[in-house]
Amino acid sequence: MSDYLLEESPLSPGKIYRLFSGSICPRPIAWVSTLDAAGNANLAPFSFFNVVSVNPPVLGFSPLLDGDANPKDTVRNLKEVEECVVHLCGEGLVQEMNATSAGLARGEDEFIHAGLEKVTMPGVSVPRVAGAPVAFGCRLREIIRFGDQPLAGNLVLAEVVSIHIEDTLWDGRHVDADGLRPIGRLAGNDYIRCTDLFEVERPASGSSLSRQARGAS
Repeated sequence: MSDYLLEESPLSPGKIYRLFSGSICPRPIAWVSTLDAAGNANLAPFSFFNVVSVNPPVLGFSPLLDGDANPKDTVRNLKEVEECVVHLCGEGLVQEMNATSAGLARGEDEFIHAGLEKVTMPGVSVPRVAGAPVAFGCRLREIIRFGDQPLAGNLVLAEVVSIHIEDTLWDGRHVDADGLRPIGRLAGNDYIRCTDLFEVERPASGSSLSRQARGAS
């Protein structure tokens, strides 16, 4: 067993990244499109991502500074055009999503690089990926910076103003996971499919494992 008090035994940022990405998983993937002030589109995946509020509806994702402490184009664009579209690509677009993680020069269009069609997204000027089964049009609420050093995070809080979801996936109450075929991010080049499910019923209010055990004995 290993314990690390980081103030006394610091780990390098690279080691912490590998520990985080290998143990905090699977992680959902935000596939985020943005525009710069000149109208150039950018599309990039981020696996430090989740829901942070429902009312108001807010998503959070965190692009890290690169190894030279430079911000991602997504963050730069959001400072110029405060809108984005957050897609959930599902397994059907995983190769295209992976292609958009390539380090292209600023201003180059990942939609074109990955062979993806743009379509309009209600409520925002940023385009969405035509084939993405779920997409959220968002307006920027805030970017929280955690420093200027390499691998520092920029927590983007984006408020959802519009939603696209395929009719076959949503009955007004439930999302069809089999149809969506969601994927999760692990460490390195590894991803995971959500195909082996199990159910755990939530406990009734005020119940506990110890009381449940006593009632069963």
